[in-house]
Amino acid sequence: MKKYSKVYNQNLALIEKNLYSLDEGIECLKKMESAKFDETVEFTVKLGVDVRQSDQQVRGTLILPHGIGKKIKIVVIAKGEKVTEAEKAGADEVGSEDMVDKIKAGWVDFDILLTTPDMMKDVGQLGKVLGKRGLMPSPKTGTITFDIKKAIDEFRKGKIEYRADKYGIVHMPVGKKGFDNQKLKENILAVYDVLQKVKPASAKGVYLKGVYLAATMSPGIDIDSSTIA
Repeated sequence: MKKYSKVYNQNLALIEKNLYSLDEGIECLKKMESAKFDETVEFTVKLGVDVRQSDQQVRGTLILPHGIGKKIKIVVIAKGEKVTEAEKAGADEVGSEDMVDKIKAGWVDFDILLTTPDMMKDVGQLGKVLGKRGLMPSPKTGTITFDIKKAIDEFRKGKIEYRADKYGIVHMPVGKKGFDNQKLKENILAVYDVLQKVKPASAKGVYLKGVYLAATMSPGIDIDSSTIA
């Protein structure tokens, strides 16, 4: 049996109901004892999809109204004038074949990898390194594009990726515990609204099977999805 820390158990004791409204859930989370850092708040949704079916995969991006409270590190793989464009737009690191070699050697100290379509022949070699970390560029997430400046601007403003894992679960950072309640709520509503809109037409039965809220070091709180609107 897994043993939890004293603080975790104290926080668990604060959960007094099986289901909370979204406002109540946020308030309960705020009452929990925090770590020494500003914890990330994660919104988790269990979807009634079978991601083994190509027409039931749920993946895309959205821009959170208030960002996630973290400065993300953006790396760009490009060539020619697009290198200069990326540097002027504020990319943290930019390279061409040299950057491909660096990542191939195991360097993955970044949050977002952007590339231009003409570099995908080289970037495609990085699947083994990037795939399992969810960092592989994709047209669906806007990370393969010639409009590098626009992509960098959007990710700086709070654009993040959502993706259902093999169990049909979407895990999304929606801010920091230090955010005020309204900002957290608005970010959560943005995620929830998008997930409803991208429901696969072939998904049968209950689509939104479970909704949960947690911080980095806290237990999860079950949220009544009917209160999210």
